[in-house]
Amino acid sequence: KDDHVNIIDQTLLPHQLEIKSLKTLEDAVFAIKNMHVRGAPLIGVTAAYGMYLASKNDVTYEYLLNAAEILKKARPTAINLTWSVNKIITTIRNIENNKRSKLILSLANRIREEDILACSKIGDNGLLLLEEIYNKKKSTINILTHCNAGWLATVDWGTALSPIFKANRKNIPIHVWVDETRPRNQGFNLTAWELINEGIPNSLIVDNV
Repeated sequence: KDDHVNIIDQTLLPHQLEIKSLKTLEDAVFAIKNMHVRGAPLIGVTAAYGMYLASKNDVTYEYLLNAAEILKKARPTAINLTWSVNKIITTIRNIENNKRSKLILSLANRIREEDILACSKIGDNGLLLLEEIYNKKKSTINILTHCNAGWLATVDWGTALSPIFKANRKNIPIHVWVDETRPRNQGFNLTAWELINEGIPNSLIVDNV
């Protein structure tokens, strides 16, 4: 079976939207290390699926433990990566070899779904604050963002941008001031791109300003 995980190659945004397939542990490590995927939540989910891809090659605990260490070294600063990989390794320790791959896939799916739910709840809670501000102000709400914390950094909705997306869908007028965020320009390349695709007015603040 040709199992694979599709990702957006974020290094090509905003000029090109390209879906790439991860088919091996090495593919997942490369994607994380080279920032094809980025943002702690998305890295954690990608690593979980990286463990599943590794299990398609070998289900022995020793092999998977080594795969976990390789994944963790791909981006040592990403907290979600270490958390998700350790969660899988701990859960499968005393499981029979022939049941490990299926269990890892189930865990990866659960980590993904829990992340989507968490981000959606962030949006719901943040929306209440934005509604309160709008009800008092009765005019456009100005919001300043830093780096990228939208759905590109997670699986869906995002963290800091989630309330903005939900407020926009409730027709609350918002203008987002997007800082450029050097050296990788995530604000320019990713946040502004997300906002434009959601139809949310925004202005880029270049660092030279």
